[in-house]
Amino acid sequence: MLRIEYLYWLVGAFLIACAVLNLRERHYSMAAFWLILAGPFVFGDAILGALKQDQAWPAQAMGVGVIALGLLAARGRLRMTADGPGEQEQRNQSATRLGNRLFGPALAIPALTVALFLGGKILASQGIELLDPKNLTLTALGLASVLALFAAFRVTRAKPLQSIHEGRRLLDSLGWAVLLPMILATLGGVFAATGVGDAIAALTSAVIPIDNRIACLLAFAFGMVFFTVIMGNAFAAFPVMMAGIGLPLLILRHGADPAILGAIGMLTGYCGTLLTPMAANFNIVPAVLLELPDQYGVIRSQIPTALGLMAVNILLMIVLVFR
Repeated sequence: MLRIEYLYWLVGAFLIACAVLNLRERHYSMAAFWLILAGPFVFGDAILGALKQDQAWPAQAMGVGVIALGLLAARGRLRMTADGPGEQEQRNQSATRLGNRLFGPALAIPALTVALFLGGKILASQGIELLDPKNLTLTALGLASVLALFAAFRVTRAKPLQSIHEGRRLLDSLGWAVLLPMILATLGGVFAATGVGDAIAALTSAVIPIDNRIACLLAFAFGMVFFTVIMGNAFAAFPVMMAGIGLPLLILRHGADPAILGAIGMLTGYCGTLLTPMAANFNIVPAVLLELPDQYGVIRSQIPTALGLMAVNILLMIVLVFR
């Protein structure tokens, strides 16, 4: 059975390879950054085992690692060396020669992920567990990515070692921004666990008339956008706003439909995703990959769409949520 840990080890090995390549080129800050990040992927099982035994050192070590990553990123030296004229010309010639075939391996990833996920569920129902049943989606995505890599070898006729060098080049060009999706994914749970939702409920009760359902709904909608801008992800903002306003005021006090409120509320939050550099995987990474002259050009082009969609979503909630 393909366990999710095997894929984590593969990611860790790739990060270590990136660190070694940077170390050979004397990019010490970049090498240290990827080496520290590789630790949780490689030693994840040992860390979890120690935590289950109530040992404090794993949490302390992870805390030191997070601080170290922040200090390395703050130094501003996580920058990839620019390609030489010959490398850029060779890359352009290769892209021209391969044309649209380059998109094949990338497009194969979602298709293979769906196929592996559905196939894994069918096989699991028959008692055959080829993929990790507890992490079926992630395992399917990881295996699909590996299969797409082999497809890329066939399309480009490149040597396997070239994938390490190109992957390292891509990772170095993204730099610290590659961490944001992982960090922001946990931020909502941290905020909810530390009582931010209760603080928002108290603040809302003091500022707006809580007996007015429209006022509560507007506070929920704008709060979803605001917290998404801060956190970079509506999934992180949702538990905070639902605990602070959605559940106690809109659902329990004013009888709002939880399904409609949750669905349109999440979509409203994603209007904030279009407006923030914190959503690095949507707004900063594309600018880096496309080498746009304006780092925030993607965000600027999305502002009209975000504001228009937010207005439409608020109107939909006013009409539908309290029916």
